[in-house]
Amino acid sequence: MAPKFEWWAKGNNNRKGTPVVVKMENPNNWSMVELESPSDEDFLVRSREKSRNKNARQLTWVLLLKAHRAAGCLTSLGSALIALGTAVRRRIAAGRTDSEVSSQKQNPAKKSKLFYSCLKVFLWLSLILLCFEIAAYFKGWHFGTSKLQLQFIFTTPFGVKGFFDWAYTRWVLLRVEYLAPPLQFLANACIVLFLIQSLDRLILCLGCFWIRFKKIKPVLKPDAISDLESGDNGCFLPMVLVQIPMCNEKEVYQQSIAAVCNLDWPKTKILIQILDDSDDPTTQSLIKEEVHKWQERGARIVYRHRVNREGYKAGNLKSAMNCSYVKDYEFVAIFDADFQPLPDFLKKTIPHFKDNEELGLVQARWSFVNKEENLLTRLQNINLAFHFEVEQQVNSVFLNFFGFNGTAGVWRIKALEDSGGWLERTTVEDMDIAVRAHLHGWKFIFLNDVECQCELPESYEAYRKQQHRWHSGPMQLFRLCLPAVIKSKISIGKKFNLIFLFFLLRKLILPFYSFTLFCILLPMTMFVPEAELPAWVVCYIPATMSFLNILPAPKSFPFIVPYLLFENTMSVTKFNAMVSGLFQLGSAYEWVVTKKSGRSSEGDLAALVEKDGKKTKHQRGVSAPETEAEKNAEKTKKKKKKKKHNRIYMKELSLAFLLLTAATRSLLSAQGIHFYFLLFQGISFLLVGLDLIGEQVE
Repeated sequence: MAPKFEWWAKGNNNRKGTPVVVKMENPNNWSMVELESPSDEDFLVRSREKSRNKNARQLTWVLLLKAHRAAGCLTSLGSALIALGTAVRRRIAAGRTDSEVSSQKQNPAKKSKLFYSCLKVFLWLSLILLCFEIAAYFKGWHFGTSKLQLQFIFTTPFGVKGFFDWAYTRWVLLRVEYLAPPLQFLANACIVLFLIQSLDRLILCLGCFWIRFKKIKPVLKPDAISDLESGDNGCFLPMVLVQIPMCNEKEVYQQSIAAVCNLDWPKTKILIQILDDSDDPTTQSLIKEEVHKWQERGARIVYRHRVNREGYKAGNLKSAMNCSYVKDYEFVAIFDADFQPLPDFLKKTIPHFKDNEELGLVQARWSFVNKEENLLTRLQNINLAFHFEVEQQVNSVFLNFFGFNGTAGVWRIKALEDSGGWLERTTVEDMDIAVRAHLHGWKFIFLNDVECQCELPESYEAYRKQQHRWHSGPMQLFRLCLPAVIKSKISIGKKFNLIFLFFLLRKLILPFYSFTLFCILLPMTMFVPEAELPAWVVCYIPATMSFLNILPAPKSFPFIVPYLLFENTMSVTKFNAMVSGLFQLGSAYEWVVTKKSGRSSEGDLAALVEKDGKKTKHQRGVSAPETEAEKNAEKTKKKKKKKKHNRIYMKELSLAFLLLTAATRSLLSAQGIHFYFLLFQGISFLLVGLDLIGEQVE
């Protein structure tokens, strides 16, 4: 049957105003029939009522379905909150803090009691101050900032009523006369630094937009690609040295060695150095077995081991470059132990050096095999996507200079030697060699379309140690190389970029104002309301900057709020690292190898091994489990297995209590934006302090 629709109309086609039935035989054929009998009109009324009842029942079912889904979400949320509460209770009961030294064996009960005592003391102090303000609020003491007004009120005969009233009046006068002016001055200074840094970030984003709009890319020489494709002896196929420095990284050594051994380059023109600093005999044996296996397959690969780790990674690379056969090679490619270059990596990077004698470095972009593993890796991916897509690319195109990332790059050996080689004076040897090469006139190229897979730290402990090294090292380097930068022959513009933008603004000012402004000054202004921070400083500009940071990783937009809060949380670690590096404190020279989980792109590794052309049990480019070294490793694991556990971070917890107390105080002043920011930032510090972000160990 054709569907019927009732239509009541008065118009040219139906001047009498009688009911009309519209019949639709097909979508393109409509017909109207006038109804004259009352029975027909009754029929239409009944049909209309039935239609309404049917629509009402359908709406009811839709609402019930949505209510069921909402109930399911609430149930899931409740389960998540219960699991979170259980994790928090278990974490606190364990009492393992970031200050714990694994080698020390202490009574856990005493340590737990001490930990609880510290928390209680800090919490009671915060609550006392908060109760003080609440009591004053309910007494109706809403004073302005005028000093004369305060003196008049507090000197009246009925102005002082008891010790509490006297103490509060003294506190108000103290903060108006002595605390508010310097606090406001410091806040204004941080706001100025914040605006300068935001302007720098905006200019970088505009530069990246211009590069995309104009489709600017590093240009190869006309005959560079054709030479590689021809395969003749006269082609540009220089001698390449490949180095993989590693130290006790038995989770990832197999995949990195397999990847570099399958690089598409003539075997007579490539040599692979495995630079092992491991102090674990089992790990040394495993790596030796892996190197021996690839030697039997025909790869030109050598194993080098140092007795001590003097100079850490820089000392390892420096020792390898002192080998006599290095003089036969023109370029050196460096990969960390968790990096897996694709077979065409050298063919995409080496051609840029042809007929470009001023080029010293070609840097590739990182990609991550575990960027969606947990919330921590997702937030790291946002940061690093902006670093490569915006910072590295813009500096490469417009300045021909950027900081070497320490891996996934190809150096001209002549540039390394001309710049003084690897030095062991800082924990950022990659940035050190890049700055010295820049001062000697060498140019750099960043290839945004050439990627090299690697891992992100999955635990907060590993990420925290990595960030400490990355932010203390630049301050060490800044102190050491500042005289050389001033005396160098580079242009004034390059000196300004190197000193003010590269070091001061992005390495010193950024962690300073981020920590001082949002973690110290903002909560202090809640207790000293005479000093103010505008809402646009607290909310609007940080939200805009977070939006710009997240643009290179558009799939991460749902995490924009956690990203903003987490960056402020990490400012504690970054500020501490910056201060220790600038003033040469003990932790500045601490080098801890970032823990790896051994995740890899298994499909890519399987393809690499199949390309080797040998039918063996090695389906993923790894050693057979029947080797003696691996048997010993399995026995050792069974005998002694190190247990992982999450820790409690006292600095983050202390700031969490401070921010949450300040959030409660802001309710008294009815500061909406300030309250929400302090509340969520305090919760963020609390979650990080209890190590509830990143890898969770049962």
